[in-house]
Amino acid sequence: MENYELRVNKQKSFFRTNKTKNLAFRLNALQKLRTAIKNNETELIEALKLDLNKSEFEAYSSEIGMILEEIRFTIKQLRSWMKPKKVKTPITHIGSTSFIYSEPYGVALIISPWNYPFQLAVAPLIGAIAAGNCAIIKPSELTPKTSEILSKLLEKNFPEEYISVVQGGVETSQALLNEKFDYIFFTGSVHVGKMIMKAAAKNLTPVTLELGGKSPCIVHEDANIKLAAKRIAWGKFMNAGQTCVAPDYLYVHHKIKNEFLTYLQEAIKDLYGEPRHLTRIVNEKHFKRLCSYLNNGEKFLGGKINQEQLLIEPTVLTKITWEDPIMQDEIFGPILPVLEYDEIADVIEGIHHHPKPLALYLFTESENVQQHIVTNISFGGGCINDTVYHIVSPYLPFGGVGTSGIGAYHGKGSFDTFSHKKSILKQTTLFDIPLRYPNIKNGLKKIKFFLK
Repeated sequence: MENYELRVNKQKSFFRTNKTKNLAFRLNALQKLRTAIKNNETELIEALKLDLNKSEFEAYSSEIGMILEEIRFTIKQLRSWMKPKKVKTPITHIGSTSFIYSEPYGVALIISPWNYPFQLAVAPLIGAIAAGNCAIIKPSELTPKTSEILSKLLEKNFPEEYISVVQGGVETSQALLNEKFDYIFFTGSVHVGKMIMKAAAKNLTPVTLELGGKSPCIVHEDANIKLAAKRIAWGKFMNAGQTCVAPDYLYVHHKIKNEFLTYLQEAIKDLYGEPRHLTRIVNEKHFKRLCSYLNNGEKFLGGKINQEQLLIEPTVLTKITWEDPIMQDEIFGPILPVLEYDEIADVIEGIHHHPKPLALYLFTESENVQQHIVTNISFGGGCINDTVYHIVSPYLPFGGVGTSGIGAYHGKGSFDTFSHKKSILKQTTLFDIPLRYPNIKNGLKKIKFFLK
């Protein structure tokens, strides 16, 4: 196995040249990345097709297009993000000025997952570059074609002492985690996230953990049912449900449940009725795990499988309870369990008995219900009257809370994640403030006057 210490030390040496801290250098790197992605668009789409059977539309919209827009936005805003921010100074510090500098950490390790193998590797890289860091990326071994294209794309355009890719399996990740990085960014499961944090703790390395969990979707009795059904079908079944912020399960008010399910059936047929366009399950292990859920509750819709191609038809299960196996862990697949409720209080109680979710979605026209849910349930982020769409906005930092994650990124959130905020007080030399010195007459009385 490669000596990763040498690779990390080469990046640390390059970082100490201070080249990465220069605005022009960062902008040039971002533009070079954007051009490289555009030039390799066809190869990336083909790789995503081979790895996950993603359609060209889904590959571009959820992976390539999102990244190009993120880079464009970052290039436009970077100059203003980099400027030291002047902040207020209290009267006790009269004569001084205060600033906050955004300083890169150094060498960042980015460990990315298989479900969006291009987007979730490059999105944090954009933040690392924008903030002035060097980076080593460990893409997923479960999507080898995309990882290979990503590796070639970055190696061709950036020196390895600045940005490099390390391919391999679990042993490779473990070996990399033994090295002393300045920052670690991980996207993946809660189980692996705990191991990442344990490894980071040895060196007190700061981390961002983008994890997951069971993200609820609530459809209240006053919702626009037809539109809700369409937006839920889209958010749940894109990428075969292999999305960390996909609605994991539905809470539907009993008064509108039957009507809603009828519209949901129509929406699924319209959006995902063509089997050849279905994204495949990433491997046999995950496929078997998902198939074990298909006999939970009652099958309202779907349930057909193709073991040879690792395909599972979009499936909706009813008569589900919290005791069913499908409700014990994040599903991460194209199976949607439906629970019904009478009172919002019951929904809140049910969610509170389980770990804090990465996302929450609520469909209702009631401002009171909206505020009640937002203020009474802790979750990473979400939407009112939509699903998933919040993660596309560069103005909304995306991240989890509790077991669903630590830290956030996207837009300026990515720049801030990979930046240490260094506070600086610039003091005048034209005069001095005697108040702080112990030999001032009636010093304690004067200090008490100012420091109450």
